[in-house]
Amino acid sequence: MGRAFEYRRAAKEKRWDKMSRIFPKIAKKITIAAKEGGPEADTNAALRTAILNAKAQNMPKANIDAAIKRATGKDAADFTEVNYEGKGPHGVLIFVECATDNTTRTIANVKSYFNKFHGTLGPTGSLEFMFSRKAVFEFHKPGGMNLEDLELELIDAGLEEIEENEGTVYVYSDYTSFGVMAHALENLKIQVTKAVLKRFPTTPVEFAEEQLVDIEKLIDKLEEDDDVQAVYTNIA
Repeated sequence: MGRAFEYRRAAKEKRWDKMSRIFPKIAKKITIAAKEGGPEADTNAALRTAILNAKAQNMPKANIDAAIKRATGKDAADFTEVNYEGKGPHGVLIFVECATDNTTRTIANVKSYFNKFHGTLGPTGSLEFMFSRKAVFEFHKPGGMNLEDLELELIDAGLEEIEENEGTVYVYSDYTSFGVMAHALENLKIQVTKAVLKRFPTTPVEFAEEQLVDIEKLIDKLEEDDDVQAVYTNIA
C-alpha cells in the first residue's frame, strides 16, 4: 500500500501544520460536509469527521465555526468534488482529488502543473483501478493496549489491517466501512486523532532517490493549489 511513502508524507504534513494554506483546504471540507448534511455535528457524521481532522491540524475553533456558517449562508459557494488522473515524471501514476467552485479553473491549473513537470493528464477514470480506496483511522496508542486484542474487536467492523508506527496506531478498512469502523472505535472509547479516506496503489513501484526528487516537485506544486484536497501516487 505504499506505507513507507505514507510515513514520509506524514512527516512532511507535520511541517505544513503551521502553514496558513492548509486551513483553507480543511475549511472547504467542513463547508462541503455542512452543506450536504446540515450544520449540526451531532447528526452529521461527515461534519464530525471534518471537524475532528481540523482539530488534529490545530485549526482554531473560530475558523471551524466560520466554515460551517459559510455552508448555510445565502452566498455559500457551490463546491464540486472532482478527480484528475495522469502520469508524472518517470512514469509515476498520480491521482488528484479536488474540491472546487470553478472546474474550468481547476483543470487548467492541474493540467499546467503536469505539463510543467514533464507529466501528462489522462482521461477521468483511467487510473481508478490502479488504486484501492481505504478508510484510515489514526490514534495515539494508550499504555497497555494490546493490538492483537483490538484487532479481534474490530474485525466485525470491517478491519483489514492494523499497525503501529512510533506510538501511532493505524487502522485500515475498506472505504465503505468508514462509518461502521468510526462507530466501533467510538464504542471502545478510543480517541481518534485523524479519520480520512485515502487511496493506495494496487501495484506500488520503487523509484530511485533522484527520481523521487523530480516527482515530489510535481506533488508539491499540486498540493499548493487551494482546489487540491489530496494527491496519491503509486510510489512504493
